Amino acid sequence: MRLFVALSLPAALRDRLCGLASGLPGARWVDPANLHLTLRFIGEVDGHAADDVDAALSGIQGPRFPLALRGVGQFGDDRKPRALWVGVEANGALERLQAKIETALQRAGLEPEKRKFKPHVTLARFKSNPGTRLQDYLVQHALFRAEPFEVRDFTLYSSYLAHEGAIYSAEAVYPLS
Repeated sequence: MRLFVALSLPAALRDRLCGLASGLPGARWVDPANLHLTLRFIGEVDGHAADDVDAALSGIQGPRFPLALRGVGQFGDDRKPRALWVGVEANGALERLQAKIETALQRAGLEPEKRKFKPHVTLARFKSNPGTRLQDYLVQHALFRAEPFEVRDFTLYSSYLAHEGAIYSAEAVYPLS
């Protein structure tokens, strides 16, 4: 099983993000149903390890909190952009939740995440460089801000890579108080 922990997004927010999905040649836009905010990528695990992950995540407690998406950016450089993303306003509650998830997964036997947590929602991946159109897009959408939504839970997803792209399935949902 290929697993990751993420926040699902409300349907209205996914619809709003879909409005950003145009104007870039070479962009492979994420299917609206797959838009999410990854808290921790886990990767391939066997059934026993998946049970340990579920048990570890089940023990996490925390309050609900508001979260707002803001701004756009890219991963990669101008010569070889890899992905386009929408960012997240600074949010201490999100940082604390992510840290609890990281600690719980390490206690369950997973290796620590090497990359620093940079909360974002991936909008597109690039098959080819859109050239100056990418910088124009970033400038045009620099002031993007979505209305805050309440984070009520987080989800353990499995991911299956199919020819037409990744297929995500919610394996478990963990409520916040």
